[in-house]
Amino acid sequence: MGLTFAHAPLAAGRPSEVNYRIEGPEPLLFLGEFPRRVRARLGGRTVVDTRRGRLLHETGMLPVLYVPEDDLALDLLQPTTHTTHCPFKGRAAYWSVHLGGRVAENAVWAYPEPIAAASWLRGLRAVCWDAMDAWYDEDEQVHGHLRDPYHRVDVRPVGELVRVTVDCRVLAESTRAQVLSETGLPNRYYLPRADVRVELGASGTSSVCPYKGHASYWSAAGLDDVAWSYENPLDDAARVAGDLCFAHAEVSVEVG
Repeated sequence: MGLTFAHAPLAAGRPSEVNYRIEGPEPLLFLGEFPRRVRARLGGRTVVDTRRGRLLHETGMLPVLYVPEDDLALDLLQPTTHTTHCPFKGRAAYWSVHLGGRVAENAVWAYPEPIAAASWLRGLRAVCWDAMDAWYDEDEQVHGHLRDPYHRVDVRPVGELVRVTVDCRVLAESTRAQVLSETGLPNRYYLPRADVRVELGASGTSSVCPYKGHASYWSAAGLDDVAWSYENPLDDAARVAGDLCFAHAEVSVEVG
């Protein structure tokens, strides 16, 4: 995400205030090393185990992990007749993963004869993230997708009054808020629960972020999913543990 979204160098809306020019087709592609061991497991078997993973960064897309063919459990793969074509990479071939009675259809793909501009994809294969039961970055299980080395999450104290309102009604107000800045996303303000002035109810909605962790959502003032919190966040978001972030079409957040 870090290089390909918002105003990043490989994004569609990349900045113009530079002293260089990037010339090439759209989308732009960049294949970079992933610095740690990655494993993927299905039905108790390891399908991927690599320390030679490469992340393909593509304009407007999340990075995709490609690995050398011999870092896959090739005995579990069976070729299929399915193919797709990308004008920037070439024609993709697919394999299904067969494990006992389980079949992950077309879960692995590669470009056996990539176009010249993407020749560095030859000999590499990718595995569909959702087709696997679990993924590991070293010995830590990760959810959603691998963390992009070019993506950052920073948390800082605000020091000014942060007020959250709906139609002039104050939902929360705090001088102890923190701002979470995340690559490619707008700043989000997190307020201590003690500074929320309305009753909150768990909405039952949840989501997962590879950089922050599992989020729980809250309803208040007649609005569903008006706020979220990370009760047990990952390290990068540890400072906002338990705090509330209000973000809803009906909500205004004012700072200062």
